[in-house]
Amino acid sequence: MPLADFLSQLAELETAAREAFAAAADTHALEAARVEFLGAKGGRLKAAQKGLGTIPPADKPAAGQRFNAVKTQIDADFAAAKERLASAATTGQAADFDPTTPGTPLVLGHLHPITQTIEELKDIMGRLGFSATEGPEIEDEWHNFEALNIPASHPARDPLENFYLATAESVAGAGGTPGAPLLLRSQTSTVQIRVMENTRPPVRIVSLGRVYRPDTADATHYPMFHQIEGLLIDRRVTMADLKSVLRLFATSYLGRDVHIRFRPSFFPFTEPSVEVDMQWGEHWIEFGGAGMVDPNVLSAVGYNPDEVSGFAFGLGVERLCARRHHVTDIREFYKNDVRFLHQF
Repeated sequence: MPLADFLSQLAELETAAREAFAAAADTHALEAARVEFLGAKGGRLKAAQKGLGTIPPADKPAAGQRFNAVKTQIDADFAAAKERLASAATTGQAADFDPTTPGTPLVLGHLHPITQTIEELKDIMGRLGFSATEGPEIEDEWHNFEALNIPASHPARDPLENFYLATAESVAGAGGTPGAPLLLRSQTSTVQIRVMENTRPPVRIVSLGRVYRPDTADATHYPMFHQIEGLLIDRRVTMADLKSVLRLFATSYLGRDVHIRFRPSFFPFTEPSVEVDMQWGEHWIEFGGAGMVDPNVLSAVGYNPDEVSGFAFGLGVERLCARRHHVTDIREFYKNDVRFLHQF
């Protein structure tokens, strides 16, 4: 092919490509034009490149130089057209944007109702002068039983009544025996022992956390539940102080119209002991136990029972939360049903 004819074809190709890219009104049209001129298979520029093979050898350097210049220009025209369409799209979006239109609200999660209850109970007891503390959920027998005046022969220590950890053994413990089995704590009273072991009177604490008992799950029982444990040790503490604190606690959380009652009971770690019930409709439901700390418990932690006295109480968080929100089955708290949890 003569050089003049080849250069004429390149000029026509360059002009046609520039006009096609400039006329593209959207990205679909621009892509069609790109395939026509720059396509790797069947593109017009690719076809023109094959024509280099028909140029006389003496004219090939000039033909190749011109071909490269045309290819560079077509690539530049395509890039310019692409930038033009992108800029137009951005400008159109900006023109359509109304900054006064309310945005789409984000759907945020919230605390579980039991967690909400725990935080509120901490706040109530804090206003009554009690400091919140925590302890381990895996305990040794000393803290879970012996220091709480629960001897080895007591039925509460039966393996069928507790979650013992068969492969875990105690390494050391205050008053405990190295190598003794460990278990998931059955009450948060273990925390009061740990605090008293390291704190001289007066002591005024509450501990909240999970406890574990192999109970059959029903409307008012669950094998894992939460307790709030209160302890006050000082001089001349009486049963009247305990009853006053529990009444203030109940009315603060459940409202002034709540009725509670105290029934004589027995716990190894308190003497005298009471069960605390709250009225729910026409029925009474137990929500905890309480009493004056047994002198044996005070002696186990190094306190002198002749100098100090105190009271302790343990209340079920789930039952308090259920009573507050009129939930008739505490198993609902652990079904992870979003329809239920969304109400709190």
